[in-house]
Amino acid sequence: MKPARLTRAEKQRMTRERLLRTAYVLFVSNGYVATSIEQIAATAGYSRGAFYSNFMSKAEVLLELLRRDLDDAGAQLQCIFEAGGEREEVERTVVSCLDSLLHQRGPFLLWMEARLQAARDPHFRAGFGPFVQERQDRMSACIRALAERAGVPLRLPAEVLALGLIGLCDGLQSCYTIITERRMKELTDAMLTGFVAHTVFDRAR
Repeated sequence: MKPARLTRAEKQRMTRERLLRTAYVLFVSNGYVATSIEQIAATAGYSRGAFYSNFMSKAEVLLELLRRDLDDAGAQLQCIFEAGGEREEVERTVVSCLDSLLHQRGPFLLWMEARLQAARDPHFRAGFGPFVQERQDRMSACIRALAERAGVPLRLPAEVLALGLIGLCDGLQSCYTIITERRMKELTDAMLTGFVAHTVFDRAR
């Protein structure tokens, strides 16, 4: 029995997904600026026209990849709430989740490329800004929910803690791209554990 023929919409979805996967690899390995639309299309096995049938620009591709990473990270954070458990167990789950995110080299480089482009291109910055804000909003909501679950007041507003935690994680990821020694892992674990325990869960009180 012959397999069912794909519809036009299904073929376009496959083309779009392949272009996105190819762009992700090229952006991470070569950089956003160094990657051309022609290179994305050719590497994926398509024409330049096929690219423009699915995306208006290279920037649209990068923003779509960031959207997907935001959703993936959000799903990982959601696992914290589904895990339940006592306060100490929740703390360990939070640290484990953050540690896992720290070791995702591809997404980190993708966001770094976006930051660099936003610093140079006002038009891209306008499209990228909402993603940065959403990332902070999601982290703020997560911190508020965790503090409520633990039954402790926050020492600082959730928005401030979210900005600090995101900055901390971004900085640690930068270190991981250069330093891979075991000592770095030990310091990272201690820093994350201390931040979560004493800042988010306010264990000192």
